[in-house]
Amino acid sequence: MRSLIKALIVVLVFALLGSCQKEHESDSNGKMLSFSTDTVAFDTIFTSIGSPTKNLRVYNSTSNPLVVSSIRLGGGDNSGFRLNVNGEASNEVFNVEIPARDSIFIFVEATLNKSGSKQLMVSEDSILFRVNGIEQKVRLFACGQDYKLIRSEMLKTTTWTKEKPYLVYNYAFVDSCQTLTIEPGCTIYFHKNSGLFIKGTLIVNGSLAEPVVFKGDRLESGFANLPDQWNGITLLSGSHNNFINHSVIKNANIGLQVGNIEKEGFASVELANTRIENMSWSGIWAMKSKILAYNCVIANVGYYNTALLLGGDYQFYHTTFASYYSDLTPPLRNTETVTISNYLINSTSGTKYIGDLNRATFGNCIISGINRNELKISMDKQGSNNYFFDHCLIQLSDTFKLPNPDLFVHLLRNAPPRFINPLKGNYELDTLSIAKDGGNYLYAKSYPLDLKGIERNADAGPDLGAFERVEKKK
Repeated sequence: MRSLIKALIVVLVFALLGSCQKEHESDSNGKMLSFSTDTVAFDTIFTSIGSPTKNLRVYNSTSNPLVVSSIRLGGGDNSGFRLNVNGEASNEVFNVEIPARDSIFIFVEATLNKSGSKQLMVSEDSILFRVNGIEQKVRLFACGQDYKLIRSEMLKTTTWTKEKPYLVYNYAFVDSCQTLTIEPGCTIYFHKNSGLFIKGTLIVNGSLAEPVVFKGDRLESGFANLPDQWNGITLLSGSHNNFINHSVIKNANIGLQVGNIEKEGFASVELANTRIENMSWSGIWAMKSKILAYNCVIANVGYYNTALLLGGDYQFYHTTFASYYSDLTPPLRNTETVTISNYLINSTSGTKYIGDLNRATFGNCIISGINRNELKISMDKQGSNNYFFDHCLIQLSDTFKLPNPDLFVHLLRNAPPRFINPLKGNYELDTLSIAKDGGNYLYAKSYPLDLKGIERNADAGPDLGAFERVEKKK
């Protein structure tokens, strides 16, 4: 009997030792917790505006429940960060239980105070975890940018500089007889559903080295090329002498709207050395207006890359219209890359508006995309029409019937332009492109430098599109 009791005692002792060992399972350093990342980092955020929420997962890899005696911010309530631990919004919580082989979520936000400096500011802190007297930590890091806020403002004549970026909430409106001038290197961010409206005049003086950038205010890497983040730039009818040079307009709904149907008159703009990309609806949406454009790229648009409606006066030289898609914009488009029409039908009322197309000239241009036909010309006989394509590469199937062949001179049709990488936004030509050296010298003489400042007449002939490829001499 005594032997049996001794045997039971030995078994119980080993069982207790085993259970104690499991209860304190840890790594070689005695640490009980593991984490989804060792650093929660925020991309550049605007000071005084809360960041998007990021999450941290905290794992209990042991086979028993684990009580974390405290989870807190190292900087406490003076920190630029905020915590929500498993649904409890607090910068310090106690006795948080994590079930065996399970995890909890901690949600982190950052808000940085304005610094008054044009330099980026850095904020750092840590989340501290204490279990069984052992402390572990996860680093927090955020980079903040001061800005000049424009919220629902009617602007008088003014100049925006590159000293700090501008952040537009709702709208910025330039009224008649007022001028907004934007200097090289300036960046303008727009909040969701915000836009820039011009009744007066817009002068964008970007340069090759310091372009002016218009984009959405989500700065995380996942939003770098995401469409429909803001509403775009609208030049209202009656707005004239607009000039946009060396600018990047990206990630909006409509990149640039020129004119509006509700008002009398028209809008006019000179568009030079500019990229309009990643739009959910249209790159250029023009109505009964006037555009002179050269060395431009309009690309990666959900529906209407460039729509010239209700007539007007349009000239495009050395411009690349490209409708390809990245994995951020699935190929749902059933519209042509370039649409030209002297009328417009109101989709709500059914009313048909008719105008006069005084001119639509395309010289040394590329119109290309993934569809068989990327050009649509639609005219009403009640309005005049006058269009002309000279030395252009246009994606048209062999069966596509040109409305008037005499208005297409030196046309390259159904021939791939052979861009270097259109899915990555690179619309430069590769060495085997049929668009090389195929342009009209007269247009290149008027615009001798391409979008990157390369001379067009330095080789056998000017290339089509916005970029000139000059082969290195062997």
